[in-house]
Amino acid sequence: MKLTVISVTGALLLAGVAGAFAHGGASGIVKERMDAMDEMGDVMKSLTAIMRGEKDYDADAVREGAAVIQSHSGEALTKLFPEHSIEGPSEAKPEIWTDWEEFSELAKQLDVFAAGLGAAAENGLAHGKGGAGMTGQSGMMGGNSMMSQGGMMGSGGMMGSGGMMGNAGHMADPEMLAQMPADGLFNMVAQTCSACHSKFRVEKN
Repeated sequence: MKLTVISVTGALLLAGVAGAFAHGGASGIVKERMDAMDEMGDVMKSLTAIMRGEKDYDADAVREGAAVIQSHSGEALTKLFPEHSIEGPSEAKPEIWTDWEEFSELAKQLDVFAAGLGAAAENGLAHGKGGAGMTGQSGMMGGNSMMSQGGMMGSGGMMGSGGMMGNAGHMADPEMLAQMPADGLFNMVAQTCSACHSKFRVEKN
């Protein structure tokens, strides 16, 4: 299922990033944000197993994991990147500060999507495991759904060029997000992390 593949790819990317942060020599704000990335990476790795069906669905674990991610998003994330904090083992790119508006917007989106994931935890997965599910011909994952080709993941949808990831998250309605399947929200969290890392993190061999 395409949704699951995207979710897992983004989540494992974040987990890999966290694992790559060798904290040798890091101190102060740089170490603080590395620790935050580590914690989020651990959560994403754990939630990936749930979303893949490798672990039994646990709404409480999803809700708790979402709370951890949210605690490191939004303003809590941006305050960890004061100007000129790029010394030592930092993997932050200078683009964080030259493109601060975009970086801040991604941090806000992460906050919104993590909150949505927590609110949607009881919904279970899109294929119906662990909760009510949201499948069906005209449901969330059906032919007329938000996740279909013309919907949330489509070219004109929430994650498309004119959608949530491309236009300041203007479609991020909390009530709507709370009605989505949990793996749908998890995918959006992972996509946001991936977008941020691809532009604002130094890739090291």
